[in-house]
Amino acid sequence: MDIQNFFEENQKVAIAFSGGTDSTYLLFEAVDAGCDVHAFFVKSAFNPQWQQDKAEELAKLFLTNMTIIYADVLGEEDIVKNKDDRCYHCKKAILSYVKSAASHAGYDIVIDGTNASDDPDCRPGMKAIEELGIISPLRLCGITKEEVMRRSEEFNLPTKDDKSYSCLATRIPSPTKITYNALEKIEEAENKMWNMGFKDYRVRFHGNLARIEVAKDELPMLLEKSAEVTDALGEYFKYVTLDLKGR
Repeated sequence: MDIQNFFEENQKVAIAFSGGTDSTYLLFEAVDAGCDVHAFFVKSAFNPQWQQDKAEELAKLFLTNMTIIYADVLGEEDIVKNKDDRCYHCKKAILSYVKSAASHAGYDIVIDGTNASDDPDCRPGMKAIEELGIISPLRLCGITKEEVMRRSEEFNLPTKDDKSYSCLATRIPSPTKITYNALEKIEEAENKMWNMGFKDYRVRFHGNLARIEVAKDELPMLLEKSAEVTDALGEYFKYVTLDLKGR
């Protein structure tokens, strides 16, 4: 089955929409096929505000209705404990919100942007997708991340050059408990680095220490701006360090 056939057979769908490369390409194909599609974006303490803003802009671009669901992920003990299975519990909670909201809006089929390159051994959340009966058309049709990027370029989608982005909780090592304070520090620190021109990086949280990862091609810029970065992140962390392994 190819993606066009999927949407010919499924003309009314709800999409768990993040505004990332995969879900944006998936939304494009659904709209292009003339589907009745409704996007659901879940906003939680794990999402920076810019992600919601971007998702809203993309929904407007594709003339797609989008509902924002506010999720209290830090009200879930299995998520806050930040054990190795945190991603599973988080994905199950978030997609349960989407499935419930979609059903209430009259959509029985819920899809997401998991692609054929995603490895279940590295993504515990994929178990939750299966348990909840969420359909992953990209994976079903054998479309890899590389192919998503190629097609995004072909169709000149706004996300064609986007770097991969994982939620803010991934910056906090297991089993350190996740708190609003830690997430706020990470979000603010990463926003400041973005404003300095960095595009592919992470600020890892280790209490009063920040460990910065940047792509190797951005390492010279980080060294050049080291004093500026240290001053900016010093507002949130006592120590600012560089991970020499990079991203």
